[in-house]
Amino acid sequence: MLFITKSSAQHWPARTHIKDLRQRLFHSLSMVLFTVLLAPNLMPVESSIALSSTARDHDDAAAKPAASMSATRATVHDGSLFIGAYGGIPYTYPSDVRTIRPNGTDFTLHKVPWRGEQFKAPIYYGVRVAKWSDRAPFGAMLDFTHSKTISNRRETVRQSGRLDGQTIPPEARINDIFRKLEFSHGHNMLTLNGLYRLPVKIGVISPYMGVGAGISIPHTEVRFKGDLTRTYEYQYTGPAFQALFGLEFQLPKMSIFLEYKFTFADYRAPLTFRDGAWVIQDLWAQFKDWRAGISGDKGSLSTQLVSHQIIGGLGVRINRTLAH
Repeated sequence: MLFITKSSAQHWPARTHIKDLRQRLFHSLSMVLFTVLLAPNLMPVESSIALSSTARDHDDAAAKPAASMSATRATVHDGSLFIGAYGGIPYTYPSDVRTIRPNGTDFTLHKVPWRGEQFKAPIYYGVRVAKWSDRAPFGAMLDFTHSKTISNRRETVRQSGRLDGQTIPPEARINDIFRKLEFSHGHNMLTLNGLYRLPVKIGVISPYMGVGAGISIPHTEVRFKGDLTRTYEYQYTGPAFQALFGLEFQLPKMSIFLEYKFTFADYRAPLTFRDGAWVIQDLWAQFKDWRAGISGDKGSLSTQLVSHQIIGGLGVRINRTLAH
């Protein structure tokens, strides 16, 4: 964490929300692992059929295209460096958003709904660099994902706590409190991932899976109703994690990939009430606040963003050497 406040203990969500998050995580990972572990056993197995000597040549020639699509358990360790880019469609679960400020404000909006607007600028995109071993079915990948989470401010949600020292009503529309509540220039995640290529291949299709951890660097945009200033800058807000399962379609020098990703980001965003510039400058300003011991002194906003993401992309393989 790059910022610590005196009330940091208050930032952790209630245990009931942690339990709910664990159930979602367990459900999603169970589906992925169920598919991955059963995949090799669900592939078709070739059978030998006795053919007459006159018909065998004709059948063999007709069977070649089909055989190229059959599954094989021979693992290909290509040792390649892969560079790719992708787009996708995210779905982010509603989440509790807690806000703390030194003016007697400590309230939570429950189950805030988020939308992704993946096809509106700035669009959803990602870039990655992966290196596969030439001796084992393992690899490592640096993955950057630019998604978005924008609150549906016209929605009515449950709320609890105090705003400006006053108890807030049990329900209200989000825009009764916030003029802006979003991470629209990026629910950005940078993760380092371990990859495993499954020991089965179907023609040019090679399945893989992976897990990774890293950091969240969103562009926080928070403005309270009635305030003249806003928090509008890139920030380090906490750790990020992801699990993935994908299919790589290997062409001679390129690859097309389709992938499912499950992501989790734990946000602790300081309210700075300043307009930032660009990512390096904003993160440096946040670091200076932390070093001076003033990070979070004006308040903080915390939530946990859990997402399903379906992505598709294209990349090139460099220095590809095959070793069977």
